[in-house]
Order: sequence, then structure tokens, then C-alpha cells
Amino acid sequence: MAAHGRPRRQWQEAPPIEAPAPLADLVGGHGLVAQRLARKGITSVAAAQRFLYADRYSPSPSSELPDIDRAVDRLERAIGARERILIWGDFDVDGQTSTALLYTALKQRGANASYHVPNRFSEGHGIHLPALKHHLDSGFDLLLTCDTGVSAHDAVAYAASRGVNTIITDHHALPDSLPAAVAVVNPQRLAESHPLRQLPGVGVAYKLIEALYGDDDASFLLDLVALGIVADVMVQVDDTRYLLQRGLQALRQNQRLGLKAILERAQIPPAELNEGHIGFAIAPRLNALGRLADANPAVDLLTTEDWGQARILANTLEGLNAKRKFLSNQVYESAVAQIEKEPWLLEYAVLALSQADWHSGVIGIVASRLVEEFRLPTVLIATPDEIGRGSARSVAGVDITSALGLVADHLISHGGHSMAAGLSLPAEKVFQFRRALSRVVREMSGDAPRTPALHIDGYLCLADISLDLTDDIERLAPFGNGNPPLTLATRNLRVANHKGLGRRREHLQVEVEDEGGKRQRVIWWRGARADLPQGRFDLAYALRASVYKGEREPLVEWLDFRALEAANADLQPAEPIYELHDHRGSEAPLSALAIAREQYPAALVWSEGEKIAGAVNRLGLGPSETLIVWTSPPAAEVWAAALATANPNRLIVFGMRAQMEKTSEFLARLAALLKFAVNKREGKAGLEALAAALGERERSVQVGLQVLRALGKLDYQLRATGEIELEFKDAAPSEQAPGLQKRLSLLLRETRAYRNYWLTMKLQE
Repeated sequence: MAAHGRPRRQWQEAPPIEAPAPLADLVGGHGLVAQRLARKGITSVAAAQRFLYADRYSPSPSSELPDIDRAVDRLERAIGARERILIWGDFDVDGQTSTALLYTALKQRGANASYHVPNRFSEGHGIHLPALKHHLDSGFDLLLTCDTGVSAHDAVAYAASRGVNTIITDHHALPDSLPAAVAVVNPQRLAESHPLRQLPGVGVAYKLIEALYGDDDASFLLDLVALGIVADVMVQVDDTRYLLQRGLQALRQNQRLGLKAILERAQIPPAELNEGHIGFAIAPRLNALGRLADANPAVDLLTTEDWGQARILANTLEGLNAKRKFLSNQVYESAVAQIEKEPWLLEYAVLALSQADWHSGVIGIVASRLVEEFRLPTVLIATPDEIGRGSARSVAGVDITSALGLVADHLISHGGHSMAAGLSLPAEKVFQFRRALSRVVREMSGDAPRTPALHIDGYLCLADISLDLTDDIERLAPFGNGNPPLTLATRNLRVANHKGLGRRREHLQVEVEDEGGKRQRVIWWRGARADLPQGRFDLAYALRASVYKGEREPLVEWLDFRALEAANADLQPAEPIYELHDHRGSEAPLSALAIAREQYPAALVWSEGEKIAGAVNRLGLGPSETLIVWTSPPAAEVWAAALATANPNRLIVFGMRAQMEKTSEFLARLAALLKFAVNKREGKAGLEALAAALGERERSVQVGLQVLRALGKLDYQLRATGEIELEFKDAAPSEQAPGLQKRLSLLLRETRAYRNYWLTMKLQE
């Protein structure tokens, strides 16, 4: 086991293979490239050309998709008659790009089109009947879905009862029977081996527009298709790979104003853009809208022709993305702490965790991260009330949606893909659900090893690593699901030295040395918590091109190691995580704060429960060179999330105590914030926003709300999103009030205990 119980992978070396001579001659360069193609079953020159070069691939005609002719015919009639077309999308990136693609293409064709992207929290995936009724009352003549609708029997029937036809474009799993729509365009209706089978929702939408446009060029939409393919982690084969290759070419041209604004904020040079930038920079920003707010502005961003609006919307994304990072970091730290406290959770075939104060909009992100670290299918469940809302992520070989179907008696609802799914269940059934799902997954996995194998594509000497080799290998890109990057290895190394990278040194730069004294710089992302090998070892890594100090170079990314011998390695001590200015216990903190702000005018000041001009609470944190911590944090996961979000090079700490030390003071301040929400915000407040304003844990706020309700002061509903809908009232206290007050007092005491500990803890490891 690695640090925190993370399992080491079992290395599995690829069997020797000799590429056919014509293939090797065509590909040229290092033999690894031809060998990878041969292992994928690509052995002929023609097949290799189709895989490597988009202009040599012959895409399947749109007409091969079921019902597409009927869909095109109905759209043409609607456009000609100026019928009102409502595009119904989804709130993830695939849904956003599908909606933007259809809206852009139809408007260019002269259609009278508008769109609706559901709200994740008030509507959920699919066609929400109350929202549909609202739009029908407002008036439209044709419903066109994208990335959704294949199971929307009731919605399609209701629209028909109001005289409105429906065209469905979707790529999700088929139900037992299809809705009674004019057309159901879904690649899942094709044979499993069909080249169009793995299209995402935006790919299906593109093929519909391609058919509608006929001889006219629709390729200006391919940048949107590339975003959806990568963000939805589609299998990159056949037409899906072809569309991604062409879409990446379009993205590098950087013609869409909204994407240009995102790349500007993310500091990504368009000419260097690859699938990794989509997955780790662009998609998370777009997803932040759907996870924390309303995703409709994402479609505005992707379709606007106003540069000013594009920059404003991109700035909004940055703010929400910073909030997403904080909440994700908080959930991650909480989940890891739960695993460390209860390591038996890793003995199940599924890692299933729950917590009352997790934000349901970010648990899917954290589940994906935990899958990477623990190599187990993972389900995270937010349980703010009696209904738990969960997100599941899987590993290769485990169809998580099918597995959920086999334990449906424990669930209220579920749905998704083979690798990702959503679900809801009674909160008290989490334990039974974990046991049942674990049994099902263990049966599905059969004799497969508990720890997935790490497939080694080939061994290199350190001297073999070069930029030419890297560029040679990257001809196999784009990489992703169905075409993973090559995993390479070098034998018999030792760690020569290492240092932290990143503002908090959460990554490691490790210099490894072979027996001949040759050294190589290797980057271990998020490796700071792990243990370095203490003797000779074999190293597995990925290789890609990067820019370091203004120069392109081969970047070696640490994946795993295999110890050869145990020894006391002569390792240099790690560098400090950040420059620390410690003013805890200062006799003149306000003077010291003023000096710090004058010395570092761009510093971010974090304060909660005490007002400081220009300060932000935890939800206002973002990357900052200097972070000034004025008040002490209420919990370890809040502190860790704040550091991970701000990622400072310089940390200036004061740790002033929040003013609310007594239960009565806490309740009074909470009640005041709730009254403000009723008077100024239509009775709505965010749980995490209340906790940040009070300088407390979200769990304390939850129990505080319960106390006020038990005292007869208010009534409220707490949504899975953390949004509270409330109203004040004047009723007699219930018999639960004393017990809840005692519980709140204990929670506040825990916060005080952590703050006392934080004031003396070592901040520089």
C-alpha cells in the first residue's frame, strides 16, 4: 500500500509483438508507435492511415443513424414555416455543447429557435414536466432534445397532447421501449460494432446538422464536438476519434469568441491546445456553471458574437470555478479523512462514502479523483436530509449503471453511463446499499484482480528519452478513453533528489538516476503525500511534450514504481511548502495586518465571522501569491481546502478568534442572516454561504437550523445542493429543542477545540 492506503498497481508487461514490415515502414520513427498500432489490431497500412490521419478516414454518412431522415424532414418543415423550435439540452459539457451547436446551426439556417438547459438542482437530468409545461404555455411548436430524452416517455406524450412534436437526439442507454416521438436519433440503436456507436450527445447533434445542411459545410461546429467528446470521456474510436481530431484542429484556430475568452483566462496558447487542456482546464470551467448554478449562460458564452459579453461570461466562469475548487477540495479532504479513520471501507469492492454537508454538485468530481487514487468504483453520497443524492464513477470492466440496476431495490432513482452514474436513495440505507453494490460489483468483476493492472507498453533507458521520441509518440494522439497514452518504464533507478512543486508543493519534482549516472527530471502530480522509494526501483511513466522555462522538452510524468530493494536513501529534505509569516499570538495584530497589506498589496485576506475591509470568506478564495489568514479556520477540511484553493507561495497567519463563542450568540447571528435572506433574497440561502459568513462548519449550521425550527422560529427545506428555502413563523417549541441545542453546543465546542489546536499547530511541514 502507498500512503493513505492507496494501492500499488500490478505491473503487466505487454507481450512481445512485431509490427508487419509495411506498417513499420509507413509509421517509421521509434518502434513503440508501430507496436502500439499492432496491439490495437491496426496492422495494415490503410488502417494505420485511417487512425493516424483524419484526412485519410472516411466518416460514416449521417443517413446511417436511425430516424435521421424523419428528423431532417420535420426540421425543414419547421424552418420553412417559421415554427417555434425549443432545443432542450442538459447541464453538463456534452449537453451545453449540443445545445450551442444546434442553436447556432439552426439560427444560421433561419430557424425560429430558442433553448432551455435544465437546472441540475431544481429539475435534474431529462425533461422536467413542470418546466416543459411552462414552456408550452409560453408557446412553441417543435421540441428538439439533445443529450437527453430517450427515456422521456411522459414528457413526449404530454407535448403531443398539446399538439407539439418531439425530435429526440441522445446517446444514452435505450429503455425497453422508445418514446412516441417523430424521430429518435440515437447511436445506441445501431449494432455494437458500428462506427457511429460511440458518439456523444454533441456528436449526434452534429450528424443531424450535417444531414440538414446537405452539401453545405458544417465543420465550423466541430470545435464544440471536440469539447463534448473529451468532457464526456467517450471511447475514442472510429467516427468519434475522427471528429475529435478535426475538432482539435478547429479549436486551435480559436475562432469562437467564448472559447477564446476561456483560453485567455486559463492562459492556454491556442496553437498548443490538446485533449488534456479540454479535460483539465476548459471542461471544468464550463461544468462549474452546471454544478453550482445555472448552465444556460454556458450556451450564451459558446454562441455569443459579442467579445465584451464573452469576457464577462468567462470571468463569471472563473469565479464559479474557484468556488468549485474550494468545495471539491473540502469534500476530498473529508473523504480521505473518512477513509483514514475507517480503513475497512477499502475492503469493499466499491468505495461508498456519505456525508451530510457535501455539496452534491461537486461529488462527481471528487469521486473521479478517488477512483484514480484507490482504483475502486466510487460512490459519494450527499445526505443533507432524508434523501441522499449520489454520484458514481467506475473503473474499466465494471458497468456501474448496470450494477446500480441490480440493486435498484435500495434506490429511489438512478441512471447514467457504464463509467458514470447518478442516484438517489433513502439516507438511512447507505450501509445496506454499500454492501449490496459491493456484492454485485464483485460478481461482475469475477476473477479480475482487485488492483487493476498497469500495462507497460515498453522499456526505455533514460538516454532514450528525447523531444524527438516524444513528438514521435504523440502522433498516436489524441489520447483518452479507448486510446490511453503509452505507459513506459525504466529499470533500476534511484532517487537522486527531489523538491516540491506548486505553490503548496503538492506536486513533486524527482530527479532519478540510472546505474550509469544519467539523470532525468520526473514530475509526480499530487505526489507530496506519497512515499518515495528508498532504494533501487523500476519507474513507470507517461511521456509528453511540455514547455519548461520557455523551451519545449519531454515531460516525464510519474505513474508508479516497483521497488527492487529496500535501503536508506540519501534524500534531500523537502523544501518548505511556502514562505511562512506567523503572527499567531501577536500583541498588535491590526498593526501587523496593516504592514502585511502594505507590503503585499495583492494579497488575499481570508476572514470569517469578523469583518475586515477587502477580505473574502472561503467561497471567495482563489489562486493568490500571498494568503493572509486573519481568523482561525473552523475545521481541518476547511483549512486544507482553503490552502489547496489559494495555493499560495507566501502564507501570513494571524488566527484571530471569531466572535461567536456561545450557542446563543451563534443562533442569533444565524437568525439575522436568515432574516436577511427572507427579506432580500426571496427566502433562499446557501448552506455553504451561511457557514462561510459565520466562520463555522456546515454541519453546525444544519443543526442550528434544526434548533431554530424546533424552537418554533422558522420552517425550511434543505436541498441536496445546499440551498435552503425558508420562512419565519411563531410557533410553540417542540420537545426536540433541548436535545438539538445540546447537539449544537457539542458541535460548536468541537470547532473551538480545533481552533485552539490550529493556533499552536505546526504550519510548515
